[in-house]
Amino acid sequence: MLEEPGEEGSRFDMMVPTVVYPGSSSPLRSKDELQYGVIRQFTFSSGLQRMSVVSRKLNGQNFELYTKGAPEMIASLCKPETVPPDFQEKLMSFTKHGYRVIAMAWKELPPKINYVKVQRIPREQVEKNLNFVGLIVMENKLKPETTPVIKELREANIRCIMVTGDNLLTAISVARECRMVDAADQIILVEAAVAKDKKPALNFVYADDKTKPVEEVKGGGSGSLIQIEELDQVFHFAVEGKSWSVLQQHYPEILDKIAVKGTVFARMSPEQKGQLVELLQNLGYYVGMCGDGANDCGALKMAHAGISLSEAEASVASPFTSKVPNIECVPNVIRQGRAALVTSYGIFKYMACYSLTQFVSVSILYYISASLTDPEFLYIDLFLLSSLSITFGRTHPYPELAKEPPPISLTNIFPIMSLVLQMIIQAAAQTFCFLHIKAQPWFEPFEENPDDDYWSYENTAVFSISTYQYIILAVTFAKGYPYRKNMFTNYWFLANVIVCFLTTVWVTIYPEPEGFKNLMELRPPEQVSYRLLYLGIAAANFLLSVLIETYLLDNPYLRSKFSRFIDHCFHHTEVKYKTIEREITENPDWPPIESSQGGMANGYTRLVSISSNHDGSLYCLSDSESDVKSLVSVSSSKIPPPNQQLTNVGKFSVNQGSLPCIANGEPNDAPGPVKTSQKVRTLSESDANGKLGFVPGNDDSILSDEITSLAHARSRDQISNSSNAIPLLDPPPDRKKVLDPKNS
Repeated sequence: MLEEPGEEGSRFDMMVPTVVYPGSSSPLRSKDELQYGVIRQFTFSSGLQRMSVVSRKLNGQNFELYTKGAPEMIASLCKPETVPPDFQEKLMSFTKHGYRVIAMAWKELPPKINYVKVQRIPREQVEKNLNFVGLIVMENKLKPETTPVIKELREANIRCIMVTGDNLLTAISVARECRMVDAADQIILVEAAVAKDKKPALNFVYADDKTKPVEEVKGGGSGSLIQIEELDQVFHFAVEGKSWSVLQQHYPEILDKIAVKGTVFARMSPEQKGQLVELLQNLGYYVGMCGDGANDCGALKMAHAGISLSEAEASVASPFTSKVPNIECVPNVIRQGRAALVTSYGIFKYMACYSLTQFVSVSILYYISASLTDPEFLYIDLFLLSSLSITFGRTHPYPELAKEPPPISLTNIFPIMSLVLQMIIQAAAQTFCFLHIKAQPWFEPFEENPDDDYWSYENTAVFSISTYQYIILAVTFAKGYPYRKNMFTNYWFLANVIVCFLTTVWVTIYPEPEGFKNLMELRPPEQVSYRLLYLGIAAANFLLSVLIETYLLDNPYLRSKFSRFIDHCFHHTEVKYKTIEREITENPDWPPIESSQGGMANGYTRLVSISSNHDGSLYCLSDSESDVKSLVSVSSSKIPPPNQQLTNVGKFSVNQGSLPCIANGEPNDAPGPVKTSQKVRTLSESDANGKLGFVPGNDDSILSDEITSLAHARSRDQISNSSNAIPLLDPPPDRKKVLDPKNS
């Protein structure tokens, strides 16, 4: 139990400690025998990956420090002799099965540190030489909504990415469990570090078999070739935060490929989350981000669509806040956004065609020095246009996500073609009615008069057919599938169309009583049978408009063919991520191979060697995030353990081992087997990331941050029951991929 002093606003102004003691139902000793006062707190920092408290037992002699945080970080701060020799194996056994693991450490502060010094001492002076206490293992079950949502997004060609502060293997396990990564897919770790000689090292590690050595094939020149075995299946890449920092500094040429092919990003700081979102945006993705904590605020604000899963700090930075703390809201936001975009385009095209249709009517009548009358203008603008445009947008989104995203540009060839073809139809219908009535034997031509009296057969003919056209255009542009529900589900719009149509039939076919006809300044033909001709022409106009819009302009096959033709003729610039994928696909043997020379450690242990971190100073130099970021390269340069194989590979080093939101591409980017037309392929480190996997995507990217907090870890009994564990695939030795790290 906790007893904290004072009101909320005064706790931090008083030197009165928080008191901790066992509750009444606790099996521990009584309250009087076991009371601790929390003297000072070192708050959690995502950069430092830990938090600490300084406490003192009732009647105790010295202050004590208790620290919790990321297991790798806590172990690096502890005395080597206090860390169990099987620490890494135990940690990996838990994280591989999806458990969330926190390490605990403790030490007694020297007697010379009194109460006043405790309040002023920097945390880096006390958070070192700790005694390892143990691991806290937590099971966080997968929410039932998570897997169906991920499946729905992937079926819609929306690429799902996990970016989290959790352990990499935990994130991999959750990614597999929620089907962000299929069971048959391979995951390859991308590990980068800076060695003691300040040279960068890059490693590609199989997540499913971390013990495989990298096979070196030496040439006769100044480079070296690294072979990584490969299966005929989809590959995903996983990166940790420290490796991300090294890649940014030393391997910017492959960072784009890491972002295009990466699926799991673990141990990422708030700044790195924002950097990933920005990089994906620069590659041409449209990025959505889910987050539930203060460390997600930067990425939520930077994403095209940020969704907060809590009503705390993250909700301030994100434009959307979900009242339900799961990712069910993501498909809903996409559906609503696509429906809103299609509705906006439909309204735009309707308003543009309305203006052009009225322009055609006035232009035809100007030919005989006439025009539409004021009541006719009011009927079109106030009754038809206003009511139809108001109810036009009340159609709900379609319940299923389409694989193709809607067009995102009004200057695209298809919206322009739609406007042009529709206006040709409307102009042709009005011109036909204008000329046809003039050919009738009872026709009397309009005579220009000084009173601007436009009462004439020509005026009535053009007005009659144009009123139907405004209704036809509204129905034509009120598209349903695949982004909105059918027009018939929009009862307001449907009723509006029916009322407008019946009213227009009355006005054009039988405009009685006589007073109304005079008010509208109409001169309809005497024969009612001729007036019905307008209704027939309107029906033909409607069929032609709907057929062209639905079966010509919206035909997926024709759109695809025509888009490729336009791109070929006008050399359209494609988005960057598509260029990267296309270059990788079209150039399987790129780049040319250089021979080997030089030396550097071939290998980098993802879990930093405990024995090389006994002083802890690399991680405790400062509490500030900026100082911590400057230490990433240094902390990544720890010497690998003795059992790590070292190989001389020249300028770059490559290792390997094992592995397991939201971006969107084209259907031809759908997942499929990596091409293996040749038994051995050659690529550089800069190209390796792109070669090792294909992830679907349109132009929407969903980064499901902290998805591990929403997702489940394998049940505890599965650790001892390997037959129930997630299958980790072991690539056969006859499938290999060759890397030339010298030619990045």
